[in-house]
Amino acid sequence: MPLPDTTAPQQHDTANALSVLLPLPVVGPYDYLAPEGMDPAPGDYVHVPLGSRELIGVVWGPAAGDVSAEKLRPITERIDTPAMPEELRRFVDWVAAYTLSAPGAVLRMALRSPEALQPPKPITAYKAGALQEDMRMTPARARVLELLRDGPPRTARDLSREAGVGTSVIKGLAKMGAVVPIELAPPPAFDAPDIARPGLALSEAQSEAAIHLRAGVEADGFSVTLLDGVTGSGKTEVYFEAVAGALSSGRQVLVLLPEIALTPQWLERFERRFGTAPAVWHSDLGQTQRRTTWRSVARGEARVVVGARSALFLPYTELGLVVVDEEHETAFKQEDGVAYNGRDMAIVRAQIADCPVVVASATPSLETRINVERDRYKAIALPERFGSASMPMVETVDMRDSELRADQFLSPQLIAALSQTTAEGEQALLFLNRRGYAPLTLCRTCGHRMACPSCSAWLTEHRFRKRLQCHHCGYEEPAPTRCPSCDNANTMVACGPGVERIAEEVRAQMPDARMEIMTSDTMRGPDTAQRLVRAVEDKEIDVLIGTQMVAKGHHFPNLTLVGIVDADLGLAGGDLRAAERTYQVLQQVAGRAGRADRPGRVMIQTFQPEHPVMQALATGERDRFMELEAEAREAGGWPPFGRLAAIIVSSRDSDLADALARDMARCAPNSPEVRVLGPAPAPLSLLRGRHRRRLLLKTGRDQPLQAIVREWLSTIKVPSKARVRVDIDPYSFL
Repeated sequence: MPLPDTTAPQQHDTANALSVLLPLPVVGPYDYLAPEGMDPAPGDYVHVPLGSRELIGVVWGPAAGDVSAEKLRPITERIDTPAMPEELRRFVDWVAAYTLSAPGAVLRMALRSPEALQPPKPITAYKAGALQEDMRMTPARARVLELLRDGPPRTARDLSREAGVGTSVIKGLAKMGAVVPIELAPPPAFDAPDIARPGLALSEAQSEAAIHLRAGVEADGFSVTLLDGVTGSGKTEVYFEAVAGALSSGRQVLVLLPEIALTPQWLERFERRFGTAPAVWHSDLGQTQRRTTWRSVARGEARVVVGARSALFLPYTELGLVVVDEEHETAFKQEDGVAYNGRDMAIVRAQIADCPVVVASATPSLETRINVERDRYKAIALPERFGSASMPMVETVDMRDSELRADQFLSPQLIAALSQTTAEGEQALLFLNRRGYAPLTLCRTCGHRMACPSCSAWLTEHRFRKRLQCHHCGYEEPAPTRCPSCDNANTMVACGPGVERIAEEVRAQMPDARMEIMTSDTMRGPDTAQRLVRAVEDKEIDVLIGTQMVAKGHHFPNLTLVGIVDADLGLAGGDLRAAERTYQVLQQVAGRAGRADRPGRVMIQTFQPEHPVMQALATGERDRFMELEAEAREAGGWPPFGRLAAIIVSSRDSDLADALARDMARCAPNSPEVRVLGPAPAPLSLLRGRHRRRLLLKTGRDQPLQAIVREWLSTIKVPSKARVRVDIDPYSFL
């Protein structure tokens, strides 16, 4: 897209015109001129003017050529840093085309740290200089000069520490010329992993799996392999062998994890295996660490990166292996901005790099299972736990027979099991996928419910903080002492349980038990998570209570009991993946029990023990359950046997949202191969002050979904006060 210049025209050679992609939600690159003497190549980072601003962009290729060169503005500066690799540029274009997003919006994800484009500050060190005849030699000065005489240049800090002197001594010597300051390039931020370092002894099954994965790496081409292993089977140690294979061939490795809370134990395992820590990339990194990591990846110094889905957009120069751990996790789907699935885009990233990708899970997604059945993916199974550990015993507790009071949520059977477990010096985990104290607060006099003013959602009580919070937009207010509607005092009551309420009940039943809560509210970053994980490992906690954060990848050898408080919670609503997701999260959390030499026990509290999900968990018949899921989806033409695109219309004006959604429905594609459902209010019809309406386009696998949606949207004029958002392959239907 050419950007005309409003200044006086000058004569220029059109051969110097280039397209530059900017990190903005625009439809394509703008055309600029390269000044004489500047020869930018595709991938170069440049400063360019845009209106009154100056932005960083990336040279994307030749100019479109539909505007004369004299109307184009010149590139201001070429940034002296390694160019964006051609593979990453292809990936940006691919993601934009697949998700129907502006290429600049995708580029913005690859330019999350623009400060990293500037060269790092050099380090000032000192070397020996010339001694003055009249210089007074003191013992402190002599120690400094002796160090520099026989060794390499050192920083002032190192000299001060090694010679046991103050920095004033070094400054004085520099002033006299006895030591000379020089500038050195910063050392690499990350040590190279030691691939010769022996790993843990693998079982026969693990060794065979590792051989297959390393063979895929050595084949030096694109492939996808599912590492399907039960919880506790040692999948991480197995794919570490593939990591070692990629490193030995001089390639970089990317490992994706769904949650940063998973990284502490994973990092410890990696360091035990390779003798050093990898580079880490996620949203909680500080700016300094973000700059350092980005530069190290771009320069090829960071050989292994472990990160969240955004790590896909780092500028790898020689990517040789991609691993997606817990590939089934919905956390890999980005819902805001550019809507993409990190697992699926990781496979695309590996295909562009022509390298293998390993997807690992104890509960593989139906999409992945179908790809294995159709021979698109290879599969390696680890059906048994490592060492002497065995799968836990699973039992359901029918809550229809519990006869609990309205303020009780733990069955007598579960309370008894908790007491026995802690009495024997073992640890227990209680799982409830609901943060806070209670999901609803209402007045028992007039029935008023505390709701978010910006969302169609109830406010969750967080009793420990005495606050009510919306978990969708973040709105908070103090917990009321009087009803805002009828003004009666002490009539507000909490309805339903959250993890804080479960903790309160455990404390009442077991006052001596040491408890901690693990949720996204309490885990404010990897450091907090690491402290809690270490406390569990050191047996400083008897009962851990948490949401789905506790279900993912943690290994606690002394944890033998898992209690699932409300197993039916995820089955509510109209989500087509509700049963699959519920099975996956409950199976994962159940897998925390009995991972060492002590047997594990899992108790599932449910009002639907006859439900296929509960039956599959109790009997261990995972494959049969997934077969039934596949049959139901195929009969309805739902993913992975059909395709979906969600169209979300939003506006602060509800009438405008309704009118635009109706207009879109009238212009919707109409053919036997395409069906459009809606418009209808979204389940969260008000979100962050915007009224939301949804349409769902459904096609077969053989239909060009993106082209159909693109043509449809081209017929719609969207008012400035409304937005239309597209989610290809939606995972959330809120």
